[in-house]
Amino acid sequence: MLQELSIKNFAIIDQLDVTFQNGMTVLTGETGAGKSIIIDAVGLLAGGRGSASFVRTGTPKAVIQGSFVFPADGVTYRVLDDLGIDHDDGSVILQREIHANGRNICRVNGMLVNTSTLKRIGETAVDIHGQNEHQELMQPDKHLGMLDEFAGKAVVPLERQYTTTYQAYTKLKSTLESRRANEKEWAQHLDMLRFQVNEIEAAQLEPGEEAQLVAERDRLDNFQKINDALQKAQVILTGEDTVPGVNDQLSDALQAMQAIADFDPAFKQIASGLETAYYALTDAVGDVSSQLDMLEWDEGRLDQIERRLEVINQLKYKYGDSEEQVLKYYDKIAAELKHMEATDETADDLEAKVAAQASQLRQLGEQLSQARQTAARKLETAIHHELADLYMDKTVFEVRFDRAQGLLSTGLDHVEFYLRTNPGEAMLPLAKVASGGELSRIMLALKTIFSESQGITSIIFDEVDTGVSGRVAQAIAEKISGIARDSQVLCITHLPQVAAMADHHFFIAKQIVGDRTETKLTRLSEDKRVGELARMSAGTQVTKLAMEHAQELLTLAAQAKRKD
Repeated sequence: MLQELSIKNFAIIDQLDVTFQNGMTVLTGETGAGKSIIIDAVGLLAGGRGSASFVRTGTPKAVIQGSFVFPADGVTYRVLDDLGIDHDDGSVILQREIHANGRNICRVNGMLVNTSTLKRIGETAVDIHGQNEHQELMQPDKHLGMLDEFAGKAVVPLERQYTTTYQAYTKLKSTLESRRANEKEWAQHLDMLRFQVNEIEAAQLEPGEEAQLVAERDRLDNFQKINDALQKAQVILTGEDTVPGVNDQLSDALQAMQAIADFDPAFKQIASGLETAYYALTDAVGDVSSQLDMLEWDEGRLDQIERRLEVINQLKYKYGDSEEQVLKYYDKIAAELKHMEATDETADDLEAKVAAQASQLRQLGEQLSQARQTAARKLETAIHHELADLYMDKTVFEVRFDRAQGLLSTGLDHVEFYLRTNPGEAMLPLAKVASGGELSRIMLALKTIFSESQGITSIIFDEVDTGVSGRVAQAIAEKISGIARDSQVLCITHLPQVAAMADHHFFIAKQIVGDRTETKLTRLSEDKRVGELARMSAGTQVTKLAMEHAQELLTLAAQAKRKD
């Protein structure tokens, strides 16, 4: 139940703090005083859509906070456990801030949560029933959801299994349709990938290979020039016939300087430099000789290199600017080819799978339909019982099933509520036959039934008594009071009969403070309640008779509650 509610800077509410109790609480007041604003605030705590328009003009943010407690076995605590939110002391504090810039901040027991999480928790804590829900009754596409809500555990597992299977079915069907439409493109792309993979694999490309081939080709292209240069260098270094080479002459110079090296450090240094030069030159002579020995002209090898370089250039032209990029591209298309070949089913293969999935879906749909029809018969019985208490005992309520042509995301059937309000008339769609007052009573009957099965401890009725009066109003009042025996009920009403049945009564008024409009909430004593009920009955002029009638309403209400 909702124990405490705090609202700050919300619409025309500056600051409001109120404590609620068990039983039935009514909020009354003149039109525009802010009754529905309070319900809007509770709705935001339950995860409703918020916007910057809720923030009181001239303030940075609106802050709403509610303190709740629930039965030990309540579904709210199980949800909190799933979310890892602590509730050791049994209390649950929901808080929401709406900033003027549109930003929302939500907390549950001090933990920051998103609005989806707040809504998941709020749906288990508060059930807000307003006039807009009457409109849901007028929309046949909402009726199936209402039936499932009533059926609860008898339908939910089947509905979830059907939904999961339907999603898999539609995905597979979409793949089949796409495959049929693009079979030619698929095959062409597959052929292209296979060609490219085979072409790169056949080339056996290795990183750095091109640079090595280019160097080898340059040597072969310049064979004569290289040979002449090496021959000339060898003659100069080693000599020819009777002419000594540079190396021999350097050897003679080294021996001459070594002979006098001990006479002067300068001579020794020269000898050391000549020795270094001699050994370096000797190494050079060996290198030149080795290169001449290895030098070989092979015209066939040059042609082979040119062909290999052409292959590499072709691959680079098609797939990348270097061997590394070509190989990287190969890894990518090889993986894509592997995936496509693994899923390379024909349209006939996919069609067989779609048919098998559809067959499984129909079986689940039949089970779901049977479970819903069983729940529908129970709902009809329960509705008739509740409507009898609301002076609609001659009304016949029926849940009709119409088998769809194909597979729906919700099952195999269209579901719609039908109604007959008077004997001898034809059964017609509820949306076409029910009046505003009848819609109020049917919705209240549904809410009464649902409140018993859902275990929600706080139910809010926002002017659900629209379009009724007299004994029907009294029946609605007693029905709401009956709901309050098991759940906390907060009710906004314009009917004195409903207000009289309340256990607690708040009066809401707006007043001008300075140059601002503010909403004020006042708990009424029994004496004050008489005056408010008289105002609700008589309007602006409260007569003695109206006061007496108001007192009588309270007396009758007390007697009715004692009977219960």
